Amino acid sequence: MKMPQKFNTYCPFCRNHQQHEVEKVKKGRTSGLHWIDRQKARRSTVGSMGKFSKVPGGDKPTKKINIRYRCKKCGKAHLRAGFRVAKFELTE
Repeated sequence: MKMPQKFNTYCPFCRNHQQHEVEKVKKGRTSGLHWIDRQKARRSTVGSMGKFSKVPGGDKPTKKINIRYRCKKCGKAHLRAGFRVAKFELTE
């Protein structure tokens, strides 16, 4: 999917249409300490592991991408609901 790098759209902070700059949201760093990992570690090694015995499902063919829209006037950014796309490209 090709999307323009700058276009006019609604800014919820200015409450009217302004020029926005589009940027793809990058994934943040994880600490590696999630509640599910700690829960899995608490299970004993004898017997069934309960919900952790299940075989995980496969990945979806396409991933959802998030796009950040930054207002040129006020400088604030907002997100919209992500959508599935195989290829994403920003054009001039």
